[in-house]
Amino acid sequence: MKESPIGVFDSGVGGLTVLKALTAQLPHEDFVYLGDTARLPYGTKSPETVARYALQAAQALLEYGVKGLVIACNTASSVGLPAIRERIHDIPVIGVIEPGAEAACAASKSGHIAVIATERTIREGAYQEAIVQLRHDARVVAQPTQLFVALAEEGLHQGPIAESVARHYLAPMFRPDRSTSPDTLVLGCTHFPMLVGAIRAAVGPEVRIVDSAATTAKSARELLGRQGLARTAGEGTARFLATDSVERFARTGGRFLERPIDPAEVELVDL
Repeated sequence: MKESPIGVFDSGVGGLTVLKALTAQLPHEDFVYLGDTARLPYGTKSPETVARYALQAAQALLEYGVKGLVIACNTASSVGLPAIRERIHDIPVIGVIEPGAEAACAASKSGHIAVIATERTIREGAYQEAIVQLRHDARVVAQPTQLFVALAEEGLHQGPIAESVARHYLAPMFRPDRSTSPDTLVLGCTHFPMLVGAIRAAVGPEVRIVDSAATTAKSARELLGRQGLARTAGEGTARFLATDSVERFARTGGRFLERPIDPAEVELVDL
């Protein structure tokens, strides 16, 4: 009997960084990844629309018999997670914000934490709120870094352009006087792990960088283990679904997954 897969969804291909981390943490699991590419970006939509889209994506993945669901999108996690958990009770549902906030609180010695993300995620304040709820002494500074998304999708995540943009955004927050600067930085967008080299060059070697993709994968592994749902043998697989342009999904997604994706691997679906 074939084991049930884990469902993962995002508005596009950024969530493939989460899938990459999940496959590293859970190498025996099968995954079904849904990129809602016809309706991206979620960040420009109203909260009500994002919640509706997220619920539709989650319900679509239920049709594949998933045993767990990972919301690999910061906007959908901040807005849609409550709606999904309200409707879906029989499988675990994990977003990217809670694990990232927990890891940031644990990593920071001073409690001074920086968050970079898209404009919508920063404006909604989900990371800021989650961090302060977990650590009451925290001081959180948040900065939208929208250009990072375009750099990742265009394959310009390394080199002088990426490093220049990273310095532009981060130098004002991470000053030479480390006593007044955050000691921890949360990558609050699934695109941003692609730019970690440029980000590290901008903030210096002492700042702790929290990758929400990696922390989400770790949380998923621990949760599945506690609930007795984790596979312990066999070679895992990944299945890809997109709501528009399988060719673009394959071309761009391969950069995020760090392996080629053949368009024939991607199934076009309608939500």
